[in-house]
Amino acid sequence: MSKIQEAIKNRILVLDGAMGTMLQRYNFSEEDFRGERFKDFPHSLKGNNDLLSITQPQAIKAVHALYFEAGADIVETNTFSGTTIGMADYHLEDIVYELNYQSAKIAREVADEFTARNPDKPRFVAGSIGPTNRTASMSPDVNDPGYRAVTFDDLRIAYKQQVEALLDGGVDLLLVETIFDTLNAKAALFAIEEVKDERKIDIPIMVSGTITDASGRTLSGQTVEAFLVSVSHIPLLSVGFNCALGADLLKPYLQTLSQNTSFNVSAHPNAGLPNAFGEYDETPEQMQAFIKEYLDDNLINIIGGCCGTTPGHIKLIADIAKDYKPRVSTATM
Repeated sequence: MSKIQEAIKNRILVLDGAMGTMLQRYNFSEEDFRGERFKDFPHSLKGNNDLLSITQPQAIKAVHALYFEAGADIVETNTFSGTTIGMADYHLEDIVYELNYQSAKIAREVADEFTARNPDKPRFVAGSIGPTNRTASMSPDVNDPGYRAVTFDDLRIAYKQQVEALLDGGVDLLLVETIFDTLNAKAALFAIEEVKDERKIDIPIMVSGTITDASGRTLSGQTVEAFLVSVSHIPLLSVGFNCALGADLLKPYLQTLSQNTSFNVSAHPNAGLPNAFGEYDETPEQMQAFIKEYLDDNLINIIGGCCGTTPGHIKLIADIAKDYKPRVSTATM
């Protein structure tokens, strides 16, 4: 049994908050994104946060450390767009393995530093596997509903490369997150199972979907129950939801999930909904109050934050989570 599977039985685990929100504070310029290595690259690289693991590694390291200091048990690698599909926008498909490997290595170093300081609270690294910017089950062309911009096999191959690099970099678990098209996620899970078989290893897997609006469905149209059925064919460390909604609006969907699965349940909601400027206004205190409702209702085993959350949010979440026992499932699924 892995250390994280032991830990999750004993306490509610705290996931980190948003990487992008923290990196925006640096106001990195095009030159900062490029660094010395890419200074003559023929395409714009500003906005490619994953690249900062290579060109500004100290910033990534500092963000991980701030979240661990705030009380996080798990930090996510800076690899949300780290596939050849995601990096095609920047013409950087060739460095995808290196991006994931370096991101995992940075997070691993920081996690080991914090574990060494307090061995009673081991810190973990989750390899972040994002959804890509394409959908396998929907057409991007309203005039051609049968068209697909990506195939299952395209996704499987891209995800497999990402998974191999994350494992080589030393992650403790894999987090398939912000799932808006479950077919994309199934390609990622298929790739993970392939790598596990080839390497004869086992590694805990977290799966986290996204309820896009008040319809209670993912972007590809699945209800909570349908999403759960779609990903329950392999053993998971946890299943949950993140992004799109704030903690208050996410609660009913977590209730449905918690009632219907025997897996551990995770949540990392946004700091409320974005305002007119695309910024998130929910304070740490407001978010803590909403998360307390999750804890009072015994809904979760892993809790963290997504867009707009900071170490301030995670600190207050960690402060309250330690007073509660982890959710024990009564579901049979």
